[in-house]
Amino acid sequence: MSTSEYYDIIIIGAGIAGINAAYRVQTCLPDLTYLILEGRNSCGGTWDLFRYPGVRLDSDIHTFGFAWHPYQGDETMLCGQTLLKYIQETATQFGITDHIRCNHRVTKACWSSAKNTWNLQVLTGQMDCHFHTKFLLFATGYFDHDSPLPSEIPGIANYKGVVVHPQFWPEKMDYSGQRMIVVGSGATAISLVPKVAQTAASVTMVQRSPNYILSIPSSGEASLVARMLPESVSHKLKRLGWLAVTLVGYYLCRKFPRAAKDYLVRLASQQLPDHIPSIPHFQPNYRVWNQRLLACPDGDFFCSLHSGRVNVETGSIDTCTPDGIQLNNGLHILADVIVTATGLKLQIGGGVVLEVDGSRCNVSEKLVWNGMMLQDVPNAFFALGYLTTASWTMGTDLTAMFACRSINRLRANQFSRVTPRCNQPGEPGPLSPIWDLNSSYMLAGQKQMPLAGSRGLWKPRRNYVLDYFQSQYGSFGNGLEWSKAV
Repeated sequence: MSTSEYYDIIIIGAGIAGINAAYRVQTCLPDLTYLILEGRNSCGGTWDLFRYPGVRLDSDIHTFGFAWHPYQGDETMLCGQTLLKYIQETATQFGITDHIRCNHRVTKACWSSAKNTWNLQVLTGQMDCHFHTKFLLFATGYFDHDSPLPSEIPGIANYKGVVVHPQFWPEKMDYSGQRMIVVGSGATAISLVPKVAQTAASVTMVQRSPNYILSIPSSGEASLVARMLPESVSHKLKRLGWLAVTLVGYYLCRKFPRAAKDYLVRLASQQLPDHIPSIPHFQPNYRVWNQRLLACPDGDFFCSLHSGRVNVETGSIDTCTPDGIQLNNGLHILADVIVTATGLKLQIGGGVVLEVDGSRCNVSEKLVWNGMMLQDVPNAFFALGYLTTASWTMGTDLTAMFACRSINRLRANQFSRVTPRCNQPGEPGPLSPIWDLNSSYMLAGQKQMPLAGSRGLWKPRRNYVLDYFQSQYGSFGNGLEWSKAV
């Protein structure tokens, strides 16, 4: 048995980007109907999925949170449960929860130019459903929620202990008094290690190569001037301040790479205990921002190194033994639990199969227009964010606002669809990945990702200020084809 429903706009994904998009739709397009389809059994997206110890936001909440409903609190980097509560309470307060269908997984989206509509195939626990819409907005993030990146750990099958991936942390796992190895040194590892070290017998972080880690205040007391201002103004100033720090810091690091490296390495070295040397454990071999700069609140990761229960080992894994890991340098580390914090499996569009007029759309063969639409895919917007110069959600908000602006133009001019097109060979210029990061999991996932150009609006988004004005006031003509119904 199957059912069929129509909505003017359908948003796929009920995480923070989907909730934000819903608010923009119901504010800017109040006369249109919309629905959010969510494959999980509750809203929250990433923050409903990730439940590993120590999970937290790796950006500041002032820029990551909703611009139209700021987080009320002094914390800078929220823990996962607090952030999830903030997202869910916001959705309820603004009436967005009523528009969410949980346990509705979109598997296929087919565009018909003859009908100027999308037909969605949706799986539920009870039946197959079909939904029809004029406009699609993908708020599905950038990684696969259903399967992690396979961990290429030599000889892992030899290991007789417990192997855990942070993305699917067992709800009732008890690691107290046990020896744990955390493989990896990214954002997940440096947030997980301080937490598990509180009860584990020992924790060893094994990394192939080190990353840059910056300690930031976990909270900030408002200045006298900020306390005298209206709360709405104070929040805007915080948001602007954190954006400026991130954006300017990024460009300074890229402009003066040697000075940036020396500064960050020196800061890290000053926080290390005597038994853990800076070289080789905290001397990265890449330029700052070639991979994400890792932030830890109040230096909690470095504090855990002073506990006597946490150690860091740098080198390649030779093999796993029945009771631990053998490194290439001959060191053997015993473990009751191995945590594979080795990155995410990249994915755009939540794994939804796209078809345009009967032809399957291979995402990896398409270009991204203005960081938010796919070449040759009509009336579909992708809430992609920033990974370097700003918080992820600042980019997804630009997508939502531009989508609303585009839909208003379509309606005002009686157009039926808008499609990004490359009209001339070589128009986008030399191609490159949409994100200029070379982390192992980023490199592993590039073959599944769309590409960016180097000219015009085919270039990746890098500067929120410029991108904001483009999304709000920029020309509609550059790279977009506007069509009327035939």
